[in-house]
Amino acid sequence: MRVLVTEDDENLRVAVEASLRGAGFAVDVAADLPDADEAVSVNAYDCAVFDRMLPAGDALAYVAGRRRSGWGVPVLFLTARDTVDDRIAGLAWGDDYLVKPFAMAEFLARVRSLCRRGDPGPAPVLRFSDLELDIGRHEARRGGVLLTLTGKEFAVLRRLLATPGEPVRRADLLAAAWDELVPPATNVLDVLIAQLRGKLGEPRVIHTVRGTGYLLGEPRRTD
Repeated sequence: MRVLVTEDDENLRVAVEASLRGAGFAVDVAADLPDADEAVSVNAYDCAVFDRMLPAGDALAYVAGRRRSGWGVPVLFLTARDTVDDRIAGLAWGDDYLVKPFAMAEFLARVRSLCRRGDPGPAPVLRFSDLELDIGRHEARRGGVLLTLTGKEFAVLRRLLATPGEPVRRADLLAAAWDELVPPATNVLDVLIAQLRGKLGEPRVIHTVRGTGYLLGEPRRTD
């Protein structure tokens, strides 16, 4: 799941980014609305977090403008403004409103909830053979046995399960679990696939497609 965080307080921005990454999210950060607008224009997000009062203005007005043009990404506002009127205004255009200072555990829970709201997924449960991925519960099982997967392992497996038997490009798998800070030539995906294969056990269901990426299942025959 990919999250945009727009916060001008550097210390808070760094802390929020670290917490989200530690929880398995891919994160993009912006210090002000122009940077956020550029990120929103070129990337797809599961959730966006905005500090309300930024150097370029009130993020509420920015989100309202985006909403009028059809932008539907769930938004969490962070702010020190805690009057009833402020909350009502924030919820009119956003989806959640968290007053500073806040507990990081609560922040993560709210972001996770908004990401689920914004991404219904291709199906409540994805299945291939004896492998099952429950999107709503964030659980994976093989042969009925619950697997312990990291957030990134779950995201990569979900992407592979969306198109069983079809090759998935490395770039698409990287985008599913990381962000643009990960260079395409990195081996983090190969390391994760090796770990995922170990957790899934035998017989192997994730196969390498040389020059392309990976696929789950057996390649489709062309003859």
